[in-house]
Amino acid sequence: MTLTKSPAPGVRSASGPTAAGLRHRHTVRAAGLLGALLVLLLVLVLSIAIGAKQLPLAAVWPGLTDPASPDHTVVHDMRLPRTLLGLLAGVALGLAGGVMQALTRNPLADPGLLGINAGASAAVVSAIAFLGLSTYTGYVWFAFAGAAAVSVLVYAVGGGRGATPARLALAGAALNAALYSYVNAAMLLDAASLERMRFWTVGSLASARADVVGQLLPFVAVGALLALALGRPLNAMAMGDDAARALGARPALVRTGAIAAVTLLCGAATAACGPIVFVGLIVPHLVRSLTGPDLRWMLPYCAVLAPVLLLGSDVLGRVLGRPGELQVGIVTAVLGGPVFLHFVRRRKVARA
Repeated sequence: MTLTKSPAPGVRSASGPTAAGLRHRHTVRAAGLLGALLVLLLVLVLSIAIGAKQLPLAAVWPGLTDPASPDHTVVHDMRLPRTLLGLLAGVALGLAGGVMQALTRNPLADPGLLGINAGASAAVVSAIAFLGLSTYTGYVWFAFAGAAAVSVLVYAVGGGRGATPARLALAGAALNAALYSYVNAAMLLDAASLERMRFWTVGSLASARADVVGQLLPFVAVGALLALALGRPLNAMAMGDDAARALGARPALVRTGAIAAVTLLCGAATAACGPIVFVGLIVPHLVRSLTGPDLRWMLPYCAVLAPVLLLGSDVLGRVLGRPGELQVGIVTAVLGGPVFLHFVRRRKVARA
């Protein structure tokens, strides 16, 4: 009996779908992506309209464009930066989660699996506690340094050029636990900075400003472009390193590029919003059920639907917490915990 491997996602075989079938599949996926964009547009409008001061949808556009509008300050100066920050952070976390799950070949992985979020958080908390930094410009470079340092350390501990997904995950889990213990200790020992660190470590969009959005944009843009460019080689690596090399991919270079993309995306989002959990886990897993494992489609869907989840959670937190608000990091944790347990249970049942 002859055993053959299935082609990697996005790689056609002689006995694969016909040209008409492929065109139909691409048309369905494109239509679905357009529908996701419309949902995102609706959530963007709701994010601007809903808050401590309820605005009718008809007041959103005048508030954005007319300085004489009574709602201009609320819409243009407060809610628009918050909405744009949620959009960029959602794109970053969704793409980082999709790349991380492909890199580790683990559909339950998220950007925190390799300790990258923890590294960024530890570096930013250190900057707050010991250097007194309180601006995004200061945070972002420490976040990148922490994320990059942990990425290199995990890669080295996981075996370097011979790293495997399992070894990377184990090394990341160990560093993740150690670094978050350090973050908690730093918060307890520095009473003067405790309040500032407490709100940052929860994960929030409430402190968004236009200058923060402008500084976040280039980092997310570069990381997103790199992540999207890795779709095809990561597809090839789904079959294993030997098959990937046969298809023209270079596994070591692809892993390096993937870790660089995740570092950029997670470092920028964590510096701006704090560590927000489960977005990078839930969205790629749900998207995979819509698009299949082909990362050329999965990653764009993640970039669109992750902001829907993040901004939707932010809007939900404003509604449930009135007259105050629940921080978005709390809402995503409450929503994500049961979903994560469902995914784990389903995988256990599937293996039984």
